[in-house]
Amino acid sequence: MPSPDSSPSTPTVQRREFLKTSAGLAVGAAVTTSGLSAGSYKRVMGANSRIRIANIGCGNRGMGAHLQNGIIPHKDATNIEVVAIADPWRKAREDTNAKIKEWFGREAKAFVSYKDLLAMDGIDAVMIASPDHLHTTHLEAAAKAGKHIYVEKPLATEFDKLLRAYDAAKAAQSSGSVIQVGTQLRSFPGIVGARDVMKSGILGSISLIQENRNGEKPYWYNNVGRNVQEKDVDWKEFLGDRPMRPFNSGQYGAWYGHYEFCQGAIPQWGAHFLDTVHFIMGSGFPTSCVCIGDTLTWKDEHKFTTPDCVQANWMYPEGFMLTSANNFGNSSGNTRKFFGTKGTLSLDNWNVPSYSAEGGPKRDGKIRGKVEVTPVPRPDHFRNWLDCMRSGETPHASIDDGFKHAVAVLMAVVSYETGRKTSYDQKKRKITTA
Repeated sequence: MPSPDSSPSTPTVQRREFLKTSAGLAVGAAVTTSGLSAGSYKRVMGANSRIRIANIGCGNRGMGAHLQNGIIPHKDATNIEVVAIADPWRKAREDTNAKIKEWFGREAKAFVSYKDLLAMDGIDAVMIASPDHLHTTHLEAAAKAGKHIYVEKPLATEFDKLLRAYDAAKAAQSSGSVIQVGTQLRSFPGIVGARDVMKSGILGSISLIQENRNGEKPYWYNNVGRNVQEKDVDWKEFLGDRPMRPFNSGQYGAWYGHYEFCQGAIPQWGAHFLDTVHFIMGSGFPTSCVCIGDTLTWKDEHKFTTPDCVQANWMYPEGFMLTSANNFGNSSGNTRKFFGTKGTLSLDNWNVPSYSAEGGPKRDGKIRGKVEVTPVPRPDHFRNWLDCMRSGETPHASIDDGFKHAVAVLMAVVSYETGRKTSYDQKKRKITTA
């Protein structure tokens, strides 16, 4: 299925070649920064040592995004090996191992449970691509096992579990673990260039940042009809801490559409936009949030409980409001924009952002027409993680960056669930409702 993280547009051939070349040139620069902590030096991988990687979750994200399109393109240049996988579904394990055999000439050790995988000797790093409700469980366990970690967003579906996983990750980081969160837009050269545009002040002060990411149908319908058989699944392993119930093939196959496993597009897609805004604006935690939504269009026999129309609004202490909205009842109206007093920055194309003086009440003539953002060389997200394991440096999307957007996401989740405005107290690490 198309990834919920997929970009809606692609750059020109010339720009693709530039990004490919410049990303390669940037790798050396990314690993030469000084100032490593004593803990980081403990876990730095030797220049010639093989990095042995395990993958928890062998679905579309795990096998497709993490392995096939993520680390495998770098396997020869970075001397890596996938040695273990874990997934509750036999078919997912077998399909992934078939690809691993193509890539490495032998299968990885396959496990049903993440616990057995983490108990295996000889694993340096763990990639987490499990369903949303299991991210904190797997992150906390991998951190306590002292592994380098790549973890998908959203980091958490409940705030208390986020705190436990974050604290475990910070402790592992202090001992040298390199932890990358899967908000990969920070690694896009165009996004880095957009940050430089914002820093220049040419757009003036920003009042509103807005994302509308819509579709004709919710993405969880792409997983309907996967024909998952009870005999092939460890149902209890999938449920985790969710209440036990009879096996349900539809819930397992299309878990994105069931709220107790996935809270929808704000945590999944909105997490990318939140993190990108934090990166471009250099902002801290939001102070308040209001979120509303419901299933308005797709009411049918599948009885999905994840909202198909939802909108969240956050206020930031830096003086701007951020809106993220999704409508899966109509695909028009997609946009991502930063509205300033002197102009507007558009991220409608992730790869080629642009800006203009459009709408700026204090525009001063410094912006002429529509200007494409100059991309800044940057290694891709997976290569950055692999390189940082050898350098000991902090990767592009650190656990602190992940924690910040996870807090924002959960402020929206709590508001949606309670129908009330939420606030965040950074000192007390507490979300409250008004």
